[in-house]
Amino acid sequence: MWHAMWLQRIDTKIATLQEQDAEQEQGRKNRPQEPDWIVELGIGNGRPPTEVHVGGCYAAGKRRRPVPRNEARRLLTSGGRACTHCKPDTQLRATDDTAPLPLVLHGTSV
Repeated sequence: MWHAMWLQRIDTKIATLQEQDAEQEQGRKNRPQEPDWIVELGIGNGRPPTEVHVGGCYAAGKRRRPVPRNEARRLLTSGGRACTHCKPDTQLRATDDTAPLPLVLHGTSV
């Protein structure tokens, strides 16, 4: 009798854990896809954008919204601040560092 009681407890616990795992898996499948680019929003009238991040950046604040690639690039090229942790400006090639350097010969530029 004692063993049958413990076996029932163990079977009940296993069923509960399997149900929890199934619920967690369903939650992972139903979770919205992470955006590629996000913009952090400021406080105040109109909530202006303050910083551009790569989607999933741990340094992004709570006030944010997803943006498409072209808007993130536009914000960065128009003087918006890029996150120093995820560096969206280098991934979007929105910096002037990608421009070729001028060729200098004997003190004159060509």
